[in-house]
Amino acid sequence: MEILTAIAKFIAADLRTATPLILAGIGLVFSARAGLVNIGVEGMMLVGALSAVAGSWWFGSAMLGTLFAMFTASIIALIFAYLSVTVKADQIVVGTAINILGLGLTTTLARTLFGLNTAPPDVASFEIIAIPGLSKIPFFGQAFFQQNALVYLALILVPIASFIMFKTDIGLKVRAVGEHPKACDTVGINVYLVRYVTILISGLFSGLAGAYVSLGLLSFFTENMIAGRGFMVLAAVVFGKYTPRGVLFAGIIFGAAEAIQFRLQAAGTAIPFQFLLMLPYALTIFALAGFVGKSRGPAAMSKPYDKD
Repeated sequence: MEILTAIAKFIAADLRTATPLILAGIGLVFSARAGLVNIGVEGMMLVGALSAVAGSWWFGSAMLGTLFAMFTASIIALIFAYLSVTVKADQIVVGTAINILGLGLTTTLARTLFGLNTAPPDVASFEIIAIPGLSKIPFFGQAFFQQNALVYLALILVPIASFIMFKTDIGLKVRAVGEHPKACDTVGINVYLVRYVTILISGLFSGLAGAYVSLGLLSFFTENMIAGRGFMVLAAVVFGKYTPRGVLFAGIIFGAAEAIQFRLQAAGTAIPFQFLLMLPYALTIFALAGFVGKSRGPAAMSKPYDKD
């Protein structure tokens, strides 16, 4: 029974650590399918994480803090969209600039709002929701049905996003724009609008993921707390073959590495903590090493579209 309990706790921890990757990854699938490489997801998640804590602090509600996080991250996403779609700047350069902006902006604002050497403020965060009946099922209840609201939301959004992307006209337009924007323009599809909307979706989901990190995993903000998760999201999208279900699978794998890292540190293992900290990122590299070439992105990926 102790082994089963340990496994159930590990699965629960895996779901918790995978959730920000899944949430941001779903949004990234939409923008990637439209031909946009949103390297700036790390910066958007950082902005979302700080905004969630600030919003929760101001409004006294984790939900309102999360909505505020999605709003602020969407503003950053629109900046990315304007520079990459309208100005036609290099998407990799713009995304890198967004990441630098996100780190600098959140660090400065956090010190301004909360002070440099003061304890973080008490904020409303997402509590564990034990689903009545299901949470009492041996093993499965502890593993799957004692999570906070955003974990459940992430799992629900995967099939919804998959249905929209592959079973609706909206998804067909998004995928068509990512494959052949000129042909889409010829038949009357507004390529610029599709790309703006998809990058906005990516920003909203990145803000949601950032809010989960600061209000779901923790209940405070620290500088650079996303800690490379944005790049793990990019890897999850590629590993998942640009599909929501693939992102779920990749997120669970990468989340497992982070869960192992936390549990080994908590157990006081003799393994150097620097090695444990690099474990999730090392797994990401190893997972992609022989896989990137097998995952074909949209034909117009990262290519600016010029109507003229």
